[in-house]
Amino acid sequence: MQIDVDLGSLGFSDGGHLLVKRALRTAGPGESITVAGTSPELEIDLRAWCRESGHTLRFEPKQPDRPAHAVVTNGGAETDRWSGAQRAGEADAGQPGAVVSHASRHWGLAARSATVEAGSPEFRFNLVDKIEVWSDDAARLYAQAVAAQWDPKTAIPWDTPFDLDDDVEDAVVQIMTYLIENETAALIVPSRFIAQLHPHFREVMQLLAVQAADEARHIEVFTRRGLLKRKQLGRSTSGGQASLKTLVDESEFAIASFLLSVLGEGTFLSLLWFIERYAPDPVTAAVARLAAQDEGRHVAFGIAHLTQHLNNDPSYRPRLADAVQRRHDALQHTAGLNAEVFDALVLIAAGSWQPQDLRKGHQRVMELTREMDEGRQKRLRRLGFDEAEAVELSSLHTRNFM
Repeated sequence: MQIDVDLGSLGFSDGGHLLVKRALRTAGPGESITVAGTSPELEIDLRAWCRESGHTLRFEPKQPDRPAHAVVTNGGAETDRWSGAQRAGEADAGQPGAVVSHASRHWGLAARSATVEAGSPEFRFNLVDKIEVWSDDAARLYAQAVAAQWDPKTAIPWDTPFDLDDDVEDAVVQIMTYLIENETAALIVPSRFIAQLHPHFREVMQLLAVQAADEARHIEVFTRRGLLKRKQLGRSTSGGQASLKTLVDESEFAIASFLLSVLGEGTFLSLLWFIERYAPDPVTAAVARLAAQDEGRHVAFGIAHLTQHLNNDPSYRPRLADAVQRRHDALQHTAGLNAEVFDALVLIAAGSWQPQDLRKGHQRVMELTREMDEGRQKRLRRLGFDEAEAVELSSLHTRNFM
């Protein structure tokens, strides 16, 4: 099949090369096309391009009544260049873009299903196996998270007037101080794993990025509420810091997800709804409610991911139990929950300093801890732990809640 390319006055470097490349792809390796054009630079540009691209070029003798004609023979350089290429994904040819069980580090930053040129550099991603990170719910949860983002400036009634007793305001400040450091740990953990995650699992990467953004927003609003009527925040204890350090130091994604999302943030959900229920002012209620809505998605991903992981590898379940035991052993000599935080929760749940109200506030906090325990047990059973195991593991969870 004869293929002729007439460039007219179009310069080769002004876009004419695209027509030549297109014709060569149609011709295939070893086949020839003719190229004609009136641009004064055509011969110089075409020679340089063919030499660089590995094609053979022959100019026909010039004739006064026609433009320059050249015969270009496809040297197959483009085919050779991609002969060792890999497809980043598509484990099943019937499912374009399918997620594979093991992602090659040589795929690097290429998008899933892209063709990756042979010789591309290997990236040092640590999380390259689907079972370690994947959830079929990741894309849905990511879309939900994006749609549910809220603006701290407009979503919270910062300008609503209220005036609390000094002791109650101090209690709120202490609670906010505690929430800030816990949410900081919840930001650091997913952020650390994002950089280790193979981009092939992009839905998980995107979801973790939104999760980190959620935590950053929570830190912002808790800080703003804490400093709304005070010049400084409350107290941070060594026991609380030690508890959170065990989360930050956890190097395995699935275990970190289990300890943080399933146990810690799951427990925190109960705490945030408790704060919303007994908040002494509308701003505190709003920041707790909005944060709780976000945390619900974080817990949902942790459960979905670990459920899928354990369905594929039930033998991994004892490792999760061992992680809870190790964390308990590491923290058994620490003080656990900040006493000031506990007292602050009692006070806001009481609503006053009257003895009968304080008794009621204390009872409500005790009910909260029971609710937390029941929630942990329920989530543990969802992951396949039997009732006795769920009771035992829940009892070993850190007294610092997170």
